[in-house]
Amino acid sequence: MSIAKPQKLITVTIVYWVLLLYMIAALAWWFIALEKQNNTITQIRLSELKQDDPAYFNKVIEVEQSSKRKTTQYIGEGLTFLVLILIGAIFVYRATRRQLKISKQQQNFMMAITHELKTPIATAQLNLQTLQKRKLDEEKQQKLITNTLQEANRLNNLCNNILFAAQLDAGKYAASLQTINLNKLVENGLNDCKTRFPERIVQSEMEDDMNIEGDEFLLQMLLNNLIENAIKYSPKDETINVVVAKNAAAITLSVIDCGDGISANEKNNIFEKFYRVGNENTRKAQGTGLGLYLSKKICDAHKASITVTDNQPKGSIFTIKFTR
Repeated sequence: MSIAKPQKLITVTIVYWVLLLYMIAALAWWFIALEKQNNTITQIRLSELKQDDPAYFNKVIEVEQSSKRKTTQYIGEGLTFLVLILIGAIFVYRATRRQLKISKQQQNFMMAITHELKTPIATAQLNLQTLQKRKLDEEKQQKLITNTLQEANRLNNLCNNILFAAQLDAGKYAASLQTINLNKLVENGLNDCKTRFPERIVQSEMEDDMNIEGDEFLLQMLLNNLIENAIKYSPKDETINVVVAKNAAAITLSVIDCGDGISANEKNNIFEKFYRVGNENTRKAQGTGLGLYLSKKICDAHKASITVTDNQPKGSIFTIKFTR
């Protein structure tokens, strides 16, 4: 399949350029044919004029001017058609490339979502079968139950992301704004992180009186997505920091990791739907490409901005700015 798709794209591209060049060549042939016809008609009209006619020179000038007007008309019409053809060609080319890109992203998404669903389901199934078939001591039972709950929470978050993305695309979700304590939201996010990723270190730095107007469900999803994203792309022994700060103009929420960072040419694409950093064939981090897309949409719904900058000496800083 990986060989067929590039071959199909090459074929489509060749056919596209052949047709485009054919239309341009046909337009050029049309102009040459009309210009030859115009010259022929001009020569015939000039040959019909009598040189002893007192108005001979005036009639010659009139015939030549008529010929020039016809040439100008052909050039104008030809350029108009050429511009329309090129505009249409550019539109079709861009639309086709965009459709192929979306198709590839959707295929990658389906592969990723299949893996994301199968892994927790297989883990939970194995844990339950172990509990059913073996008589384990209390400590081992609790460990398996905890692991199963973690995988269930992972599935729940994945389903929430997919459902919310579908609601956003259909325009069926209306944010319910209320006064939210951002510090409390961060604490909930850290507690959820400790439950799902007990081996990871996530710390917070918060100032007092961090109240904003927002949808609690959406903002919690936003924070959880950013923390999970930081966990995916940073080493297990590195600390992830969540910082809440304020100034006279805004309240900022930052998630800071010490991973490999994001290259400059990818920073403009990471908030696109289904987009994932790195090469699809060599990428190790799991994900569906929806987390940062939803984060951007949630920020837009709250009239907030989200930016990504480089952390020093390595890593990334995702900063959300809520205007006060």
